[in-house]
Amino acid sequence: MWQFSHPRYWLYWLVILLLWLISLLPFRLTAFLGRGLGYFLYLIAGRRAHIVRTNLGLCFPELDSEQLGQLMRLHFEALGQSVLTIGINLFASQRRIQKLVTMRNRRYFDDALAAGKPIILLAPHFVAMEIAGLALAPERHMLSMYQTIRNPLIDTLIRRSRSRFGGIMIERSTDMRKVIKLIRGGSPFYYLPDQDPGSSDKVFAPFFGIQTAVTPGLSRFARLSEAVVIPCFTKMLPHGAGYEVIFLPPLEEFPTNDAVEDARRMNEVIEQGIREMPEQYFWVHRRFKSRPEGEESLY
Repeated sequence: MWQFSHPRYWLYWLVILLLWLISLLPFRLTAFLGRGLGYFLYLIAGRRAHIVRTNLGLCFPELDSEQLGQLMRLHFEALGQSVLTIGINLFASQRRIQKLVTMRNRRYFDDALAAGKPIILLAPHFVAMEIAGLALAPERHMLSMYQTIRNPLIDTLIRRSRSRFGGIMIERSTDMRKVIKLIRGGSPFYYLPDQDPGSSDKVFAPFFGIQTAVTPGLSRFARLSEAVVIPCFTKMLPHGAGYEVIFLPPLEEFPTNDAVEDARRMNEVIEQGIREMPEQYFWVHRRFKSRPEGEESLY
């Protein structure tokens, strides 16, 4: 890491040191402080607050203004907790992560492993999404995709942290054939396909009743690797009690020959997870940025 000793990286090193020190605190205290940070972010969010309120208003039209405001505050508190616990993701030992994580319905994952099936874990963008991959990687090399970060120090740190328990990091521009080979070879693919793809490679499918841009990557990877797709959500438990990794039954008769139908089913499953913990989905992302031709921006 000596290549990052230049003064331009000193501020980043200071932040990294702070995150490391915070990671040494009792987890309940870190969670408490994180929610305090989140409330502060809620008060000063500005443009991001508009994005969150728009997303929530579109997805939960049954909520009145007061209820939307409460859900917004809870989301920012969850977001603040996820920020202060980044040090856990980066530096915590395997033993500590295992102590923080419980699993629900893990039998769906274990049964697929026992049957020797290639596996894709459908892992939506909840604020604690990285924990499940870290918790599962020591048992079976977990494959995940990442996009190179412009700052080389942060990029190196994140890649090292995500791979330190045996995880396999694949850059998004990598040839798909390499990914398929790894999935078929027994590495479960921890896949996060639920952000606006922002490219021509997309289809539109309902998400909370709204036509939403979706990458067809999940059905494509599942078809080529002949993998079973198992939804996998990570939930932050109340009062800093740790995390719960939640598995749902494998998607039946998936994929089909219809990319839009596959995207609809994927969105339907993600909605199921969101309704259990609506404050923990990554609402600060402009999920409805891309619109069908002729439709105006929702933001």
